[in-house]
Amino acid sequence: MKKDIHPEYAPIVFNDLSSGTKILTRSTAKSEKTIEWEDGNTYPVIDVEISSASHPFYTGKQRILDSAGRVEKFKDRYKGFGKR
Repeated sequence: MKKDIHPEYAPIVFNDLSSGTKILTRSTAKSEKTIEWEDGNTYPVIDVEISSASHPFYTGKQRILDSAGRVEKFKDRYKGFGKR
């Protein structure tokens, strides 16, 4: 590996704003904001809108789209298109 070309890989906290969950991990992302973690150390923190703690795919709270209704609406709207 070449020296001095890779970004610093350090501990960081991601704060999910929608669920309030905080995740301590390692990343190359940087932040000026800091937070004191449960272990007493201070880490940089990045606020995110959505994470695995609040994303519908991971939480099982997905909305099911009515694709059949959407297709029927489309067909009704354009059923006479192109006819003379």
